[in-house]
Amino acid sequence: MSTVQTSMPVQAAAAGEPSLWSRLRANRNWAALWFMLPAAAFLILFLAYPLGLGIWMSFTDERIGREGVFIGLENYQWLWDDAIFWLSVFNTILYTLIASVIKFAIGLYLALLLNRHMPFKAMIRSIVLIPFIVPTVLSAIAFWWIYDAQFSIISWSLIRLGLIEHNINFLGDSNWARGSVIFANVWRGVPFVAITLLAGLQTVSPSLYEAATLDGATNWQRFRYITYPLLTPIIAVVMTFSVLFTFTDFQLIWALTRGGPVNATHLMATLSYQRGIISGRLGEGAAIATAMIPFLLAAIAISWFGMQRRKWQQGSNND
Repeated sequence: MSTVQTSMPVQAAAAGEPSLWSRLRANRNWAALWFMLPAAAFLILFLAYPLGLGIWMSFTDERIGREGVFIGLENYQWLWDDAIFWLSVFNTILYTLIASVIKFAIGLYLALLLNRHMPFKAMIRSIVLIPFIVPTVLSAIAFWWIYDAQFSIISWSLIRLGLIEHNINFLGDSNWARGSVIFANVWRGVPFVAITLLAGLQTVSPSLYEAATLDGATNWQRFRYITYPLLTPIIAVVMTFSVLFTFTDFQLIWALTRGGPVNATHLMATLSYQRGIISGRLGEGAAIATAMIPFLLAAIAISWFGMQRRKWQQGSNND
């Protein structure tokens, strides 16, 4: 009888305890995991799986219509001796560096300008966004007409002003073609940089500028010691995205030049498409695309360490 009476409270307590599944559902840390699972599934399905498949294909000789076999590093050895591939690497780095620097300089200037009090400021901000929201292919077609060898409005204007005698072959000359596609990319990318930096400027307290003005600081000193340090984390994020978007640019180049003339504007992305899809050599195209990964990781790492150096803004020491 006593044994039964003793076991009864234990069974009742066990019956009243929540199960492991109930505790996990009620745990706040696990709740964050449940909310992240849909996004994680999306990333795995649409990003991680294609990335892994592309890396695997780069080690095969797969072609369109035929499954490939594992060939190891043969595709990469072929690319190592391919002059066109190295030209595309040079073009990509040159294109990314020049376009990103110009976009940052113009974007920062526009952000500082739009942050001031001026009439019709909201309308001007909307106009600045137009190049970014216009579809890339439409922008490329517009620039294709602007750069046309016979009907270019730029050549026509320069001839009327007496500065040149003949039309400029913007997309037919190697140097002119590189400069033309860089200009088109800058035109499209400046609004993103400007508006994002403008949002960062809105978070800077006006009292800091007022105090600096009372201390006799010049415009350059206010920018050097107030604006730039507080804007550095935003600059790191913006320039990371700008570099990634520029480095992987495909639509603008392909719609304007198809990588010509004489491969002068071929980027790694366009060369990968040409070799993998148009030529049908999927393994080689995947190898070119995979070769872009170290450059992208380097850009992300530079941005990450740049942000880590500004931890003092969150209260940590800036070592």
